[in-house]
Amino acid sequence: MKIYPSKLVEIAVNELAKLPGIGRKTALRLALFLLKQDVNDVENLANALSDMRKNIKYCKMCNNISDSDICNICSNPKRNHSLVCVVENCVDVMAIENTAQYTGVYHVIGGVISPMDGIGPDDLNIQSFIKRIENENITEVIMALPATIEGDTTIFYLYKLLKDKDVKITVIARGVSIGDELEYADEITLGRSIINRVPYENSLKNSN
Repeated sequence: MKIYPSKLVEIAVNELAKLPGIGRKTALRLALFLLKQDVNDVENLANALSDMRKNIKYCKMCNNISDSDICNICSNPKRNHSLVCVVENCVDVMAIENTAQYTGVYHVIGGVISPMDGIGPDDLNIQSFIKRIENENITEVIMALPATIEGDTTIFYLYKLLKDKDVKITVIARGVSIGDELEYADEITLGRSIINRVPYENSLKNSN
């Protein structure tokens, strides 16, 4: 058990170590780094994190993070609102936006179906997505979920819900390697995967 020279430092390290990918050694380095910074700079950081946690909203249309009830993508009249890209999380929205190849809108389902982790369809933003299909003039749905077993399971589940509806269902091309998350794909590869998307029925035939 590491002995800290200050209880305040120990508390800070314990909190920093709760962050993903941050071990106790890294947490200690971060705490000591912050200790050397100007008090105002550290307070600005603390306030920014507190304001983000307290005031961030989730778009009522697509569930993306937003500063307002409707995000700047959904409220943009220049976007193609008949084209919806289904993604796992908000990071995927940012990854696709960085490609500058997509002009439609999104729906963030908040995860993928994973029975091993106790995540089922009811734990995701699927019902709100189906309501969008039923109530909005959507002509195509692009499935841009991770190239994993869980991602493929989720795509197949959504396909079964949508196959009898008047909407085209496509998936991004497999320029993204099997097992990869979208956020780790380079912008060119991800952009080409969006552009070269294929009908989902074709991908089912190719997998058989």
